[in-house]
Amino acid sequence: MQKIRKGDDVIVRTGKDKGKSGRVTKILKDDKVLVEGINQVKKSQKPNPNAGVTGGIVTKDMPIHISNIGLYNPATKKADRVGIRILDNGEKVRYFKSTKEVVDV
Repeated sequence: MQKIRKGDDVIVRTGKDKGKSGRVTKILKDDKVLVEGINQVKKSQKPNPNAGVTGGIVTKDMPIHISNIGLYNPATKKADRVGIRILDNGEKVRYFKSTKEVVDV
């Protein structure tokens, strides 16, 4: 079970975008995630008339390591660490380590 999933609201803990928040759009296999509006770069793009792509400078979200983000805890309004707990019925759930509350899915 992953501690951070697609669609989670996260806050950046370190780096140039420290303190900014966004939603996870994609999980990559090498422990990196794409967060909308975070770690953006400007990239020159060639035009491709066959695909209908115009050329120019575009902004693109780049991956950020999963250790540099924290899941947003609405109770404390801060980034929080996440753990995994097994309930009595055998179901695995994520929980916030500071408040011991189960993460809403």
